[in-house]
Amino acid sequence: MPTLTALRRRVTAVWGRLPLRIRLVAGFAAAMLLVLTAAGAFVYLRVQYALDLSLNQDLAAQAAQLRAGATTSADLHGDPLLPHGQYYQLLDTGNRVLASAPGLSGTSLLRPGELRTALRAPLHEDRGALLPISDRPLRILAVPLHPGAAPATGPAVALVAVRRDQRDEALRELIGQLALAQLAALTVASLVGYRLARAALVPVERYRTQAAQIAGGATGVRLPVPPESHDEVARLGRTLNDMLTALETALERERRFVADASHELRNPLTLLSAELELALRRTRSTTELEEVVRRAAADTQDLINLADTLLRAGTPADPARRADTSIDVTELLTTLTNRYRPTTDRPLHLQVAPGLLVHGNAAALGQILTNLLDNAVRHGGGPITVRVDTVDGAVRVVVHDDGPGIDPGFLPYATERFTRADTARTTPGAGLGLALVDTIVRGYGGQLLICSKTQHTTR
Repeated sequence: MPTLTALRRRVTAVWGRLPLRIRLVAGFAAAMLLVLTAAGAFVYLRVQYALDLSLNQDLAAQAAQLRAGATTSADLHGDPLLPHGQYYQLLDTGNRVLASAPGLSGTSLLRPGELRTALRAPLHEDRGALLPISDRPLRILAVPLHPGAAPATGPAVALVAVRRDQRDEALRELIGQLALAQLAALTVASLVGYRLARAALVPVERYRTQAAQIAGGATGVRLPVPPESHDEVARLGRTLNDMLTALETALERERRFVADASHELRNPLTLLSAELELALRRTRSTTELEEVVRRAAADTQDLINLADTLLRAGTPADPARRADTSIDVTELLTTLTNRYRPTTDRPLHLQVAPGLLVHGNAAALGQILTNLLDNAVRHGGGPITVRVDTVDGAVRVVVHDDGPGIDPGFLPYATERFTRADTARTTPGAGLGLALVDTIVRGYGGQLLICSKTQHTTR
């Protein structure tokens, strides 16, 4: 026999395989069933209360008449104490029938426990079920004739009863009508709910079809979102379209990156292969072979440097590798500028306040400053000024020179990988310096500002 957990899992699995519209309609129908059942129960109880109240009023009048007759008549077996057609019994403390209406002269209508209650206070009881239909349904009212201390002999309890046929018939008809009305309302609500759910999920099905086409390799496909629609499904479609645009842009950028990287790697590899092939065409002296090996080693080192730069430019900064160590920016910049002074005959000025500290990775920050200084040395002109100050609690590094600068129209593309201005194509490099700087700066939550001829661009 399956356990409760296994049964619950089986039900969950079956429920999960049902279409979403069926689950929505089933949930809606269940909620409607609860609401309609509660409303029907409320109506039924109110009608039952009103009918029982009317019967209780009739019983109270008959009970008062029976009590008056029982206390004034000495001959209980004489004329009937109530008019013909009314049910009554007079009971003693032993639950024996002392007087009754015709047809009720046998057994008492009260049980022993009910009699004990009736000796102290009025008691209402029903005999006969509503469903299934009873032969003689009765509503009973038993009242004590001598509240407090009942006599040892003589009548102690007056019992009156009325038939509930009309009351029960009205309640049974009400139950039937409520059941039919509930079934009709539930059917209509389920059909309407199904149509509404199907209509609401039509755009989702269209999105699924379009997504299948995109998964199959289609490009430039977008989900059809009506411009006048602003519901949840429409907002989802617009968000997915934005995501598709971002994914296609990223994919195109990566494809371009791979193509550019292949192009940049092909040239030194071709040069290295050509040098080695030339060296093997004829017998060479030891000196010539050493020269070939040195050039091959230099080309290999260039390849290693290029591959390392490609990896760093193509990989976002990893937050887990950001060492939370304090770095003295003053000391770091002083070391870097002293390293660059022998490589250029242009003045190199450093303006930095002592004791500026930042938290981060010294190698990554050194890479930023190295690339900026390298660009200024290679492509700039005039004195190079490196200035470091603080702005709103953040450290700002400014590298400035008096060279011709970048073409203002090229500024928006300056940090893209493998992009180089026309004036820089005659100098060494692969167009990855600013791209690497931008990657590291954004990885640390910073901001890169590139300026040329009063034009500025922020990354």
